[in-house]
Amino acid sequence: MSTKSILKESSITFLEQYLNNASPTGFEAEGQKLWMEYLKPYVDTFITDTYGTAVGVINPDAPYKVVIEGHADEISWYVNYITDDGLIYVIRNGGSDHQIAPSKRVNIHTKNGIVKGVFGWPAIHTRNRGKEEIVKIDNLFIDIGCETKEQVDKMGVHVGCVITYPDEFMILNENKFVCRAIDNRMGGFMIAEVARLLHENKIKLPFGLYITNSVQEEVGLRGAEMITKTIRPNVAIVTDVCHDSTTPMIDKKIEGETKIGKGPVITYAPAVQNNLRELILETAMVNEIPFQRLASSRVTGTDTDAFAYSNGGVASALISLPLRYMHTTVEMVHRDDVENVIKLIYETLLKLENEDTFSYFK
Repeated sequence: MSTKSILKESSITFLEQYLNNASPTGFEAEGQKLWMEYLKPYVDTFITDTYGTAVGVINPDAPYKVVIEGHADEISWYVNYITDDGLIYVIRNGGSDHQIAPSKRVNIHTKNGIVKGVFGWPAIHTRNRGKEEIVKIDNLFIDIGCETKEQVDKMGVHVGCVITYPDEFMILNENKFVCRAIDNRMGGFMIAEVARLLHENKIKLPFGLYITNSVQEEVGLRGAEMITKTIRPNVAIVTDVCHDSTTPMIDKKIEGETKIGKGPVITYAPAVQNNLRELILETAMVNEIPFQRLASSRVTGTDTDAFAYSNGGVASALISLPLRYMHTTVEMVHRDDVENVIKLIYETLLKLENEDTFSYFK
């Protein structure tokens, strides 16, 4: 594949629209609609399931099935308790970071539409400097400008409403993509770009390709757990994010060393099938795609685990995108890494064109 940029202007337009749209865990439908509309010209058909996982399928009649997968959901909050004076207390929906919340603006999703609010926090002047209060779930609250619980009710806000941050996509220094929800809607974007490239380059695969955008990863890999039983794949290549461990306050002796701009990260873990991982490594080296290595103890913590241990065992591997500031509203990735993950998945699929290779993963 050419070394020039593979991302079109229309790709970036879709990425911005896709990231800016809210898709909290359990409420991914609107994001999935955007994703399916973008993917539609490049696939033969779609599969969706009860909870909203979406799969674009190329060559659906082929007996051998290969999955490339990302997940569609983002972390968020739930309304948990409303006080008599109209303040709102929350619980997590996924791994939301309470420490970044104070003074953040929020969108509360109701049947009447979006209700705006803010995470309040006492002014520095009023806090006890001798015993500084730390941010905790039980002292974190949202103010939507109401004075009573009745006013909150009239605005359509109730226990169970989901809450997201409105922070939107931007590009820093020409090559850093920044937004909330890059974990892991960037994965959905990258696998969609693989499908686009296959279509534009008129590649005819000898196997069925299942471009899978799973829901509910942030609460336990649940979407992947469900859809793998529907697809029953032979091979699964999962893409997710991992940490840029070169940023401050991260211990490389614990997290390993991976950095944005240095290439896709290929994981070693019990759930990763060794032969498939080696094929991906060989593909990267032959095609001069830069890559990094990462070891995961026990589990990868990604949808790889759900695919690998399903259906009697599915040959699975993980290609990660290094990311800064995970589970914040300013998640950051390098454009070069995004393009190289796309290239690596694409070239790996081309290497799988030889059907004799399939026995390699048994």
